[in-house]
Amino acid sequence: MSDEMDEIINDFLIETTELVDDLNQKFVELESDRDNQDLVNSIFRSVHTIKGASGFLGFNQMVDVTHITESVLKKIKDGDLILEPGIMDVILESIDMVKVLLDHIKQKDGAEEDITGLVGRLKAINDGTAAGSHEPPQMMAQPASNEQDIDMTAVLDTDLLAELEAEQAASSGVKQVGEILIESGLISEDDVDEALKIQELIKESVDVGEIPRVGEILTVTEKASKDDVKKALNKQAPPSTPAEKSDKPQQVEQTIRVDVERLDNVLNLVGELVLARNRLVKIATTLEIKYQDSEDLAPLTELTSFINLITTDLQIAVMKTRMQPIKKVFNRFPRMVRDLARQLNKEVELRLFGEDTELDKSIIEEIGDPLVHLIRNSVDHGIEMPQERQSIGKPTLGTVTLSAYQEGNNIVLAIEDDGKGIDHEMLREKIVEKGLSTFDELDKLSIKEILDFILLPGFSTAKVVSDVSGRGVGMDVVKTNIDKLNGVITIDTEKGKGSKFIIRLPLTLAIIQALMVGVNKEVFAIPLASVVETVRLVDKDIKTIRGQETVILRNEVVPVHRLADKFFIERSSDINGKMYLVVILIGEKKYGLMVDKLFGQEEVVIKSIEGFSGSADGVAGATITGDGKVVLILDPSVMFSGVKHG
Repeated sequence: MSDEMDEIINDFLIETTELVDDLNQKFVELESDRDNQDLVNSIFRSVHTIKGASGFLGFNQMVDVTHITESVLKKIKDGDLILEPGIMDVILESIDMVKVLLDHIKQKDGAEEDITGLVGRLKAINDGTAAGSHEPPQMMAQPASNEQDIDMTAVLDTDLLAELEAEQAASSGVKQVGEILIESGLISEDDVDEALKIQELIKESVDVGEIPRVGEILTVTEKASKDDVKKALNKQAPPSTPAEKSDKPQQVEQTIRVDVERLDNVLNLVGELVLARNRLVKIATTLEIKYQDSEDLAPLTELTSFINLITTDLQIAVMKTRMQPIKKVFNRFPRMVRDLARQLNKEVELRLFGEDTELDKSIIEEIGDPLVHLIRNSVDHGIEMPQERQSIGKPTLGTVTLSAYQEGNNIVLAIEDDGKGIDHEMLREKIVEKGLSTFDELDKLSIKEILDFILLPGFSTAKVVSDVSGRGVGMDVVKTNIDKLNGVITIDTEKGKGSKFIIRLPLTLAIIQALMVGVNKEVFAIPLASVVETVRLVDKDIKTIRGQETVILRNEVVPVHRLADKFFIERSSDINGKMYLVVILIGEKKYGLMVDKLFGQEEVVIKSIEGFSGSADGVAGATITGDGKVVLILDPSVMFSGVKHG
């Protein structure tokens, strides 16, 4: 297969995947707004585009599925078929099959699926013979055909199509593209004749709306390259008058697809640049102190400040190239909630807010699974059966709300339902029943601390294990994935009113602001996102309660943990009784981390430690400081995960 064809198929895969993702959401919208003709037309056009593009490329199974799906959609569009849940199930099944077929094309495995049953069900709906399909008896079902529509706009580059428009608009006095290519010796007259025959064949046999032009056919059939056609168009296009230029400004493609590996490489280089910048700033500061009276240092200071500014701007710009709207993740949930509600015989509506909120690509890829588990739990455990909701004065339609918004340097995701909430007493009984705690110990904990037991591996409040939930695996996956992203999750619930799960995530994982601290002769970096405040203490400020060192800050008891003890470092003997406490917030709990010195805030690049298996709890990675030292970056959420509070 030629490189040209590979490129076309790759474009087809990207565009069709985007269309299929949009279709899932559009179908769910259509089910709740069946009279929305614009939505029906948009769906119909998308399916038609997939059919035309797959037909042109010879993906026959996809053509068969989309052709009959299109026929059903046309009847819905024309008002000859009523869209019922049973019919929607089959249509959505056809979209799922398109996904499967796309995967086979991606893998290049040549595998085929058994589509006979699906096509048969769609034909029965189209013919009006399926149970639940209602259409006037005089309507004749459209016969299935083997025609393959050619929708060239789905497989050719936009810039080429834009230039090809000039060919159609050119006056009769201007030479055609085919003539110019023949004169240039790039193609023969037979090639043009063949292209014209293909064009005529398409005109006669297939209703594709816009007939492909000769330049397009020559390109796709590999008789001429895109560059050849573009050069011919440049020679062909007559000079336009200034008036024409002002009336019709040329439209330029504003986006470009870039391989993710290239972006990652640029991000890594920017990370190295940030480290070099930090080193330069450190050296410049040292020289300023040492030679403060020297006038020769002024240019160095000025240049260092400029490089600092440019590096920061470059870092922000590169970060933005990796940012993607969270809509990419949200799009999968309307369909999931719709199918799950039908499976459980519940009425559930999913509301989405903040879909345009942007998040780093690496986080987007990891957050999908936790959200799936939380939304499934809300639908299965949270939302009651319609009869139960009606009996307690709630509307039969339950709602699950998924929202995203930015809060400082964090992204907040909230999953909220108006279901039955979590029964605190039942939760306490389950905790004791599983041997995780005793009633006496639970009495000393706050409600929020008791709710955190839900996130433990194997813990579930479900009375019956189903294929949807109840095995206690989902919430453990949620906690593990969020910890991996340096995020935190909190739970808020009220019996009879509903539950709310709030996830806070950093905007990016690559470059972070950190507080540099010292213990004896060692230096550590603590992510600034976890730090609430720093406090200077003396020995008498520390009290011991039940064997745990604590301090009282503004009438709040905060447990104290010495960083030296965490990493088996000998406590410093030259601190003269003065110490620093770094107050860290994990979820709703505060912990105090005792250190000897505070070096200030620094921008650090997180580097993974090769061969590091996670055996040293509380280490997120390492970085290189301005003076060239390797410093460990702490992970407070892991460091205090097994520590009892208070």
